Amino acid sequence: MKLLGTLTSPYVRKARIVLAEKKIDFEWIPDSPNDPESIARRVNPLARVPVLVLDDETPIFDSPVIVEYLDNLAPNNKLLPKANRERIEVKRWEALADGLLDAAVGIRLEQLRPEPQRSSPWIEREHAVIDATLAMMASELGDKSWCMGTPFTLADITVGCALGYLDFRFPTIDWRSRHPQLARLHEKLMQRPSFSESTPRE
Repeated sequence: MKLLGTLTSPYVRKARIVLAEKKIDFEWIPDSPNDPESIARRVNPLARVPVLVLDDETPIFDSPVIVEYLDNLAPNNKLLPKANRERIEVKRWEALADGLLDAAVGIRLEQLRPEPQRSSPWIEREHAVIDATLAMMASELGDKSWCMGTPFTLADITVGCALGYLDFRFPTIDWRSRHPQLARLHEKLMQRPSFSESTPRE
């Protein structure tokens, strides 16, 4: 299998962490849809990364689809529970974290526009989304070891990727002091090789 993506994308990072946690061999291909010669743009009409290209050349795109495929591919280190309610809870955490990322990435892209074209009210609304999402995640995490309690799951991976992206692109957002529960979780996650070795970088 081949994974196409950039080292800055938190969605790509999620896929890389799942591949590492599941101990699945793959070929890493740095690829940006912004490149005219991009493979991802050729195989994914959405022109986004990550893209997982299977051995038969079938492309799989969108990180929630990729990570669910990978979790079902190998029986070890299951990251998604089978039970319906527990599975939905993990997917709910994933939706929260991915939603936070959607807001953060949107702000980042807006900030890259020429200043006269930027929408300050829109940026403020997206910052409010980030703040509300952090508060909800912290409240639901509480004093639990992991998002789902005892087991380490995809929920923890997605939350960790969201927090890591805030550190990477928005270091002025002081989420640690406001939400010590999330700071504790992130510290535990960074002790895992899959996280420490995939820290976003340019």
